[in-house]
Amino acid sequence: MTRFDPPTRDPNPGTGTGEGGFGHDPLTAGLAALATDAPAALLDRIAARRVQVPGPLDGLHVAFTDHGVAFVRAGVDEREFAAEFRARFARPLLPAGRTPAGLLPALRSGRLGGLRLDLRGLSEFEAAVLRATATIPRGQTRPYAWVARQAGRPKAVRAAGSALGRNPVPLLIPCHRVTRSDGSPGQYVFGASAKEGLLRAEDVDLDAVAGFAREGVFFLGSDTTGIVCYPTCGDARRITPAHRRGFRTVAAAEAAGYRPCLRCRPGLAVPA
Repeated sequence: MTRFDPPTRDPNPGTGTGEGGFGHDPLTAGLAALATDAPAALLDRIAARRVQVPGPLDGLHVAFTDHGVAFVRAGVDEREFAAEFRARFARPLLPAGRTPAGLLPALRSGRLGGLRLDLRGLSEFEAAVLRATATIPRGQTRPYAWVARQAGRPKAVRAAGSALGRNPVPLLIPCHRVTRSDGSPGQYVFGASAKEGLLRAEDVDLDAVAGFAREGVFFLGSDTTGIVCYPTCGDARRITPAHRRGFRTVAAAEAAGYRPCLRCRPGLAVPA
């Protein structure tokens, strides 16, 4: 085993050469030789970057890392955004010199496309909830019960709602498309009015959905195709009134000979 002796005390500290300083102390001289600049990419592995961008809501701020977009908030100023980010992630946040590739198209279209997300730190269930939510198409909605079922825990409806409340990247993971079982918008990280505005901007007919709910209709079937859907499903929206059949549950639709839609996958979710 190599012996490691502590350095002897320098009788002439601070001279830097000869009998004192780094020249006299081999250990200190060795450490001094290691004092080089950090790799250029090291900072990006430690810190996140922030940028303010235009989007469907005002005051939209985005933080991203070398793994992808990590945090999105709207209606706040730069200082508030930075404070909320640091409180949640405990990482440095620095100004960005660029906007992440694919971010602006994703915000405009409501579809992720090739945009990378950094969702590290989520629990397995939270990640499953966000994966399920990410599959909801623009202009459509699904109830919290559907999200819980798609995440593998059909009875964890309240937990699914809590996971969506902690969604770090709203708008990109479209939690605004998750509604109550009666089709009403429900709560949202940016407020109920913002959620309603986002859905209407995507041409979700909230008034029609509310009208169906008042009649006890939560699923729509087509008597020409024999398929039953959620009311906002793209297939359901093409059903003409003459061929539309309403059902309270999927089980009732199946008893009448209808098959669940393979696109919106209504399953056996029962209105609360």
